[in-house]
Amino acid sequence: MSAAISDDAHDDDTAYELERVRDLVRAVPDYPEPGVLFRDLTPALADAEAFASLTTELAARAGNADVVAGVEARGFLIGAAVALVAGTGVVPIRKAGKLPAVAASRTYDLEYGTATLELPAGTVEPGSRVFVVDDVLATGGTAQAACALLTEVGAEIVGFGTVIELAALGGRARLGDIAVHSLLTY
Repeated sequence: MSAAISDDAHDDDTAYELERVRDLVRAVPDYPEPGVLFRDLTPALADAEAFASLTTELAARAGNADVVAGVEARGFLIGAAVALVAGTGVVPIRKAGKLPAVAASRTYDLEYGTATLELPAGTVEPGSRVFVVDDVLATGGTAQAACALLTEVGAEIVGFGTVIELAALGGRARLGDIAVHSLLTY
């Protein structure tokens, strides 16, 4: 199945740049288990031109954010670059046990168990406008937990940005009224 380019790509240059990113995404069959087709974004991150394009495109969607929150782990890489281009700070949303001081934590269900995300203390003030970034939106559990975690500390979520959306898994619906910006949809 090929990827559709974002509906937000209104000009030919943007569409061309996103096609380049799409062409670098590697399909890995049967990973992490048989029957799963994993979309590996790593080659696009390793390519300077593609990485600059996806970063610029997501930063353009950050709107009036005060801070970008990147979800562990590839979301850290993308989120930091997006924040730099958007002119905001960046905050990591970490897996449990990685932070010395925790403002809040949220446990959520995965396809194969549970996971917990944590927000570093002293990084997001009540009323802060936050653009949340991750590499892939699949079932939406991680995205929903990250947004709920930020809302719990009083932040306003101004949007959720992702490079890849696996539309058939329905993750977008789990984010309710939060604006979702995906660059590539499979």
